[in-house]
Amino acid sequence: DHFIHLLDQFLTLHRKQIDAALAPFLLSLETLREVKNKMRTELEYGLRRETQASATVKMLPTYVCGTPDGTEKGKFLALDLGGTNFRVLLVKIRSGRRRSVQMYNKIFAIPLEIMQGTGEELFDHIVQCIADFLEYMGIKGARLPLGFTFSFPCRQASIDKGTLVGWTKGFKATDCEGEDVVDMLREAIRRRNEFDLDIVAVVNDTVGTMMTCGYEDPNCEIGLIAGTGSNVCYMEDMKNIEIVEGNEGKMCINTEWGAFGDNGCIDNIRTKYDKEVDEGSLNPGKQRYEKMTSGMYLGEIVRQILIDLTKQGLLFRGQISESLRKRGIFETKFLSQIESDRLALLQVRRILQQLGLDSTCEDSIIVKEVCGAVSKRAAQLCGAGLAAIVEKKRENRGVERLQITVGVDGTLYKLHPHFSRVLQETVKELAPQCDVTFMLSEDGSGKGAALITAVAKRLHNIDKYLYAMRLSDETLIDVMARFRREMKNGLSRDFNPTAAVKMLPTFVRSIPDGSEKGDFIALDLGGSYFRILRVKVSHEKKQTVQMESEIYNTPEDIMHGSGTRLFDHVAECLGDFMEKQQIKDKKLPVGFTFSFPCRQSKLDEGILITWTKRFKASGVEGADVVRLLNRAIKKRGDYDADIMAVVNDTVGTMMTCGFDDQRCEVGLIIGTGTNACYMEEMRHIDLVEGDEGRMCINTEWGAFGDDGSLEDIRTEFDREIDRGSLNPGKQLFEKMVSGLYMGELVRLILVKMAKEGLLFEGRITPELLTKGKFETKHVSAIEKSKEGLNKAKEILTRLGVEPSHEDCIAVQHVCTIVSFRSANLVASTLGAILNQLRDNKGVGRLRTTVGVDGSLYKMHPQYARRLHKTTRRLVPDSEVRFLLSESGSGKGAAMVTAVAYRLKSQPWAGQPVMPLCCLLAASPRVLPQGPS
Repeated sequence: DHFIHLLDQFLTLHRKQIDAALAPFLLSLETLREVKNKMRTELEYGLRRETQASATVKMLPTYVCGTPDGTEKGKFLALDLGGTNFRVLLVKIRSGRRRSVQMYNKIFAIPLEIMQGTGEELFDHIVQCIADFLEYMGIKGARLPLGFTFSFPCRQASIDKGTLVGWTKGFKATDCEGEDVVDMLREAIRRRNEFDLDIVAVVNDTVGTMMTCGYEDPNCEIGLIAGTGSNVCYMEDMKNIEIVEGNEGKMCINTEWGAFGDNGCIDNIRTKYDKEVDEGSLNPGKQRYEKMTSGMYLGEIVRQILIDLTKQGLLFRGQISESLRKRGIFETKFLSQIESDRLALLQVRRILQQLGLDSTCEDSIIVKEVCGAVSKRAAQLCGAGLAAIVEKKRENRGVERLQITVGVDGTLYKLHPHFSRVLQETVKELAPQCDVTFMLSEDGSGKGAALITAVAKRLHNIDKYLYAMRLSDETLIDVMARFRREMKNGLSRDFNPTAAVKMLPTFVRSIPDGSEKGDFIALDLGGSYFRILRVKVSHEKKQTVQMESEIYNTPEDIMHGSGTRLFDHVAECLGDFMEKQQIKDKKLPVGFTFSFPCRQSKLDEGILITWTKRFKASGVEGADVVRLLNRAIKKRGDYDADIMAVVNDTVGTMMTCGFDDQRCEVGLIIGTGTNACYMEEMRHIDLVEGDEGRMCINTEWGAFGDDGSLEDIRTEFDREIDRGSLNPGKQLFEKMVSGLYMGELVRLILVKMAKEGLLFEGRITPELLTKGKFETKHVSAIEKSKEGLNKAKEILTRLGVEPSHEDCIAVQHVCTIVSFRSANLVASTLGAILNQLRDNKGVGRLRTTVGVDGSLYKMHPQYARRLHKTTRRLVPDSEVRFLLSESGSGKGAAMVTAVAYRLKSQPWAGQPVMPLCCLLAASPRVLPQGPS
């Protein structure tokens, strides 16, 4: 009792001094929140192209884009270099229901003289260790895929290339920084000339940890190392990684957060002890956050505090022993031992005595307090950093509450009695909307390296099917140049007969000028649904448009029957509409949107060249569709109609948008089919008389490539689609990009991948083998950012497949590649039109509007954004506004008719036809009917 009383007196007497020394280590919730926010800011800087070079948290892309799905199998070699011990592993992965991972490993020491010698010596030593292991396992002759866990900051350009940014953790081997460590390893293997290895992936230990835990829990998307060093990786959305091309899917980012604070942003919480540890390190001024949180430095921080307290006479009788002066004497493992709740003061004293520190019970109490303050701060700081990342993940997913797993490895987390608890409590407090599960990596990052190698092999096998669909900007620019040549051929009288892209004159000469008025009927035929509209254009205070419409079904037997039946059906629907509108007794002007390639010699004539989009009605190709419709109306005899204009849906879209924006001079359809029109200079149109003014050209670009000009970028799946279509060899561009074919393209790829065992564990269902079962609307649903994977599971389940989480990711990846290719190709052809417009106007920078319609553009969640972005990248000297046609091409047909009707009502209408140049001079915005 007397001893305890004296002890209390001693501690009470010196409490102020002890508290003052440890006060900077006590972090308030407000301070931790500030650290979290600063970390979040630094994460964003590291991801942005313009700030990444100067960012301290480098956010290094790893090119690891997937996690294990259970289909990985085979033998793999893994290397694990990250400290004084180097591990070589043979990993056997078995897939299927009895999936398992077997590992055989051997640990080799890396002597200090090798760690701080030359790079050649280091990698020769590594290869010597590999040779010993291969010999030991009896597999020296096998050429195995190898994954290299290299736990130092590397900048990667691909998964098998890693340029060392800077050594950490006591390594200082020369001639390595700025070099590709994979090349150095390959060179060392060649020098030895005893064996060969297929080095597939170089990864950080955090990534290996995440992959190891991800094998057990697909929800694991964060990897944390809390050991000798400190670092985190996580799966980031590609759209947020500006330093890597591409916007789709995810990629693992190695944050290298150990350098957080190197720019001074956390100097307010660094203590004099942190500064002393930093100044005495191998890399002063670098890795400041790591030096406050990792096992390599915590013992040294404690030693600095003990020296300070000893100088104040509070420890070891005021005597600084030789042992205490020795850097590194107080290892972090001693913190873990001293802080154990089960350890009595006598045992703490015994540990101190082993370190050559002659201590008393009072000393033991104070040392225990110091260790507790240092390790608690480390855990809290790690928790603050981790909270920033889980909050970012929650925002990425756009959910109110996030459930996520963090894979963790490292001696500090595993062995310290309180570190993991404090870390978890801090994350919970700072990220209250995130339910975080911490999963300990039992097998280390070596297993993770093998799994990454297996996933990389699997993704390589998947990507070999998709590689041809990934089009570089160089290829897209080349396609743009090819289409420009096709446009020129189509406009030429000499080359048009053999040109694939027909460049059809429409005899539409201008967009609405605001003076149109009247009551019009518009017909819109272009798919399985046929729409009829009544459009009233009036002028009171301002020009207004009122529309009423009715949609009618076009049954497949009519689409594939005779032309007579088809136009009788159209006439019947028109009669029904006029009856409902009570206008059967009126002869209203009619505009006919007919969304198939037609050759025109005047505005109210359209000779069908060929059917597209599943239509096959006989006796129509080569005939005037206006005449066929007039004949069907006359045969009925119960109403009359004045069909004044036949237009393509692209022209209708341009005219609709032109009503709102008179800069609109391009119409674009991206839906069931695809096409574009634009306003061309008359002097370039050999097919029509006259050189003055402009005329809208219907490109009919769906046939681009029918002459073989796209063979080098068409894939086996495009050819299979074409062979199974109603019009083999025709509309090849349309079959690569439009909504009618996109879902089927995805289905064919999935079937091929399943047959190869890359998806659905090789299972193929009758539904998956059925043509048309995978629709383009499914592609749109699967690519939704928040619920896409759930939609994938739902859709695949309906197709009889029981997909794994990774199957769903792979299917989403396939959908993305197919739809991205479509948007890129459309951007190329649109870019050719924009360049033509710019050259026609002779301006350095084109300002124009593109009117757009079509279900793919409207309904696909990513398509419009991709198209806009690629177009602006391919044609940087154009300022393009994309204007969505809200009212469809039917309104545009009515606008064309209104302009034609206005022209017909001019005072000189009915007089002998003036030469075209005089007509244009009289009214620069007129839309003539052509010779009658």
